[in-house]
Amino acid sequence: MRLPQARLDQVLDRFREIEARMGAATDGQEIVRLSKEHAELKPVADAVVNLARVRAEAPELEEMAAAGDPEMAAMARDELQILSDKLPGLEREVALLLAPKDKDENASAILEVRAGTGGDEAALFAGDLFRMYQRYATTRGWKVEIDSVSEGEVGGYKEIIASVTGDGVFGRMKFESGVHRVQRVPDTEAGGRIHTSAATVAVLPEVEDVEIDINPSDLRIDTYRSSGAGGQHVNKTDSAVRITHLPSGIVVTSSEKSQHQNRARAMKVLQARLYDQQRDALDTARADARKSQVGSGDRSERIRTYNFPQGRVTDHRINLTLYNLAKVMEGESLDDVINPLIAEDQAARLSALEDEFG
Repeated sequence: MRLPQARLDQVLDRFREIEARMGAATDGQEIVRLSKEHAELKPVADAVVNLARVRAEAPELEEMAAAGDPEMAAMARDELQILSDKLPGLEREVALLLAPKDKDENASAILEVRAGTGGDEAALFAGDLFRMYQRYATTRGWKVEIDSVSEGEVGGYKEIIASVTGDGVFGRMKFESGVHRVQRVPDTEAGGRIHTSAATVAVLPEVEDVEIDINPSDLRIDTYRSSGAGGQHVNKTDSAVRITHLPSGIVVTSSEKSQHQNRARAMKVLQARLYDQQRDALDTARADARKSQVGSGDRSERIRTYNFPQGRVTDHRINLTLYNLAKVMEGESLDDVINPLIAEDQAARLSALEDEFG
């Protein structure tokens, strides 16, 4: 892709403008905003400068290749070939950085896993999925904190909600949103028959307080006593919190030991869900233009099947089938599924950029 020089100059001009304004800014909020934009633009500007430097070498090498000295000409031709091989990769790198991308790419996320069809087996599978994400988060250095949990009758979870904190969590985890189907022989199945069950996964970008304006009068906040397994861990105070957002009907709960922490966590989840509604509304409005894009997060769609008897995992969005199910469920090889989804998403974004440049 031959990127227009005017577009590259535009990036560098904006980056230099931000640097100049940062040096003169005195307002704290403006400094924070400029610093954030500077951090986002720096890798793009660095890549553009590197591309320009490599492109600038070509005319000089072409002149040397046409010179009378055979030895110098041969060396120049070799350098030109190396340059020619290098340029497409550099141009693709810059194009990807310039391509339209999700503005929440680098955000932390709220992870929600719920049992779907399949009764007890669905709850057990929801538990397996959540453990897979926990282990995957550990491999990437992310922090996982449970916000709310409802356990299944025989294990696993009817529902579990957690905060996953780290750099670029949403950018990778957003591809997990959807219906996950499992085919296996449940522990509760005496006859050895394979059952099909499902769990749903929602990944919501965690938003800053300033991004979602919630009117306190739109909230109903209830406290109640959370249930426990008995003994010293039974909660004897009304510390659990339930927040109902009256205009939307969204209900969130948090049931850890501190009422203050529960209220803060529940508000964080409520903000994420309201923000997700806004994202869904925008996605719906742009649906025709984004039909081929992976990662839209439609949670009504079956996205993946985990077939335990065959050790197979299939992602239906890109027709990807792997036979390393055990390692995927350990979180060790989940990137083997996510990386092709990211590549497909990048291809869609590059296509949008090509359409922009005609």
